[in-house]
Amino acid sequence: MVPTDGSVVRPISRGLTLRALVIWCILLPFIRLSSGAKTRHFKWEVEYMYWSPDCIENVVMGINGQFPGPTIRAKAGDTVVVELTNKLPTEGVVIHWHGIRQLGTPWADGTAFISQCAINCGETFHYRFKVDRRSAGLYGSLIVDVAEGEKEPFHYDGEFNLLLSDWWHKSVHEQEVGLSSNPFRWIGEPQSLLINGRGQYNCSLAAQYSNTNSSQCKLRGNEQCAPQILRVRPNKTYRLRVASSTALASLNLAIGNHKMVVVEADGNYLQPFAVNDLDIYSGESYSVLITTDQDPSKNYWLSIGVRGRLPATPPGLSILNYQPTSVSKFPTSPPPVTPRWDDYNHSKTFSNSIFALMGSPKPPTSYDRRITLLNTQNKIDGFTKWAINNVSLALPPTPYLGSIKYGLQNAFDQKSPPENFPDNYDVMRPPINPNSTIGSGVYMFGLNSTVDVILQNANSLSNNVSEIHPWHLHGHDFWVLGYGEGKFSAKDEKKLNFKNPPLRNTAVIFPYGWTALRYVADNPGVWAFHCHIEPHLHMGMGVVFAEGVHHVKSIPNEALTCGLTAKFLDKNRG
Repeated sequence: MVPTDGSVVRPISRGLTLRALVIWCILLPFIRLSSGAKTRHFKWEVEYMYWSPDCIENVVMGINGQFPGPTIRAKAGDTVVVELTNKLPTEGVVIHWHGIRQLGTPWADGTAFISQCAINCGETFHYRFKVDRRSAGLYGSLIVDVAEGEKEPFHYDGEFNLLLSDWWHKSVHEQEVGLSSNPFRWIGEPQSLLINGRGQYNCSLAAQYSNTNSSQCKLRGNEQCAPQILRVRPNKTYRLRVASSTALASLNLAIGNHKMVVVEADGNYLQPFAVNDLDIYSGESYSVLITTDQDPSKNYWLSIGVRGRLPATPPGLSILNYQPTSVSKFPTSPPPVTPRWDDYNHSKTFSNSIFALMGSPKPPTSYDRRITLLNTQNKIDGFTKWAINNVSLALPPTPYLGSIKYGLQNAFDQKSPPENFPDNYDVMRPPINPNSTIGSGVYMFGLNSTVDVILQNANSLSNNVSEIHPWHLHGHDFWVLGYGEGKFSAKDEKKLNFKNPPLRNTAVIFPYGWTALRYVADNPGVWAFHCHIEPHLHMGMGVVFAEGVHHVKSIPNEALTCGLTAKFLDKNRG
């Protein structure tokens, strides 16, 4: 599940086995629809290739021979058609367009065994969907230009995309085996942090300021691992679109001597606020504005560092180059220092400063249904798992979208998963009974109903350990109503924000805390809701939501050519 062999493609699990590889694409800021929409066609081939993302050559997975992958450019309201051919010799693939809501096209969400079958070796699949937002792929971009006549609520003179990731040298298959072993074998911390697919291992751009034994990187600038320089002009304002595709690490971003004004999160505008640095979790995206008002004869560090885990990975670095100053002139001061990994108050201060811009949609004043999802680490037959309300998710071999649409009731667990956990469960201590169960049930919601989700964190199997979990919902945005400490209770209702909560598609729960979400189930389909830390998802940390599936029209047969839906389609063709 973790990018290890240099791959742009990540695995998604079914039960204890590696089933498919998923290419993640992340959404950036909100754009309104335009008239005169076009259909834009692209052909992609996914295959292995040699590459050196962090100066260490390895076998990676590329698209059309490129790493990072190709860029798609379209206008809001356009239809994008991607003809994807899988040229990998042994793995299936899917593309998940992270943050694209797939209104009317849930089969194009790219979640294996939820919305479609994996695209097998040698097969071609056609993704077709309408874009209503600006997206940035994790190793390439889908850029949706603003509609004519529309303006954003802030001004900038130029822009950069920053796609952040963590990198392992172990193969993805070795990691998957370790996560699924008894005894459990942890994959370890990443070797490198990448900015736009580029990082440096066993050397540092800022070795002279380091208290380690790192040597100074000796790069000409044309290497595959050479940093991508942000070239700017003095006294201008630049927009940085920042997205995290990390498999494990929470990150902190800072630029030496420059404040950042946060203006957008997960494609939705915010009340602007200034920060010296920002925490970003896997699956999140932000837009920030910087003003190049520093000494123009100098260059400045852009730095990312690990948060939420004891860091064993050096910071990732790039350079903000004030032109016409030479890029070879290194910054004269050390890179920004990442806040201590367990300074959660710093993280909470940032998260609690995020409010929707005035005029943004507000949540319904009440909910139709509330579910509370307890996040725990558990054991099943001696194997280490993550579970939600004591159920560890195992995806069935038949995609839910097809099995629900066509009434194939024996395709997955028909019993609805638990909607809460026992009142006497102590979230501050390891579970008294660590044993869990595997399940594939679905939370079924009424179409257009309002759903509250309380994400409840807890102690893991080890004493005094509770981890950060960024949760991502497919097919929707949700309002983040608030965060709190300990176990959520009725007294916490008064703390919820209904005035200006931000709309997001990814939200974090802090150690030993809770996060309250509200969304409207108004997008017919079947949707994953899961921790975006890939080892956690692989080990069962997710649930499945469904709404109005009978309203879904024209599911392409090519999406359902596996499991019981394949047999159903064959029978009905006859």
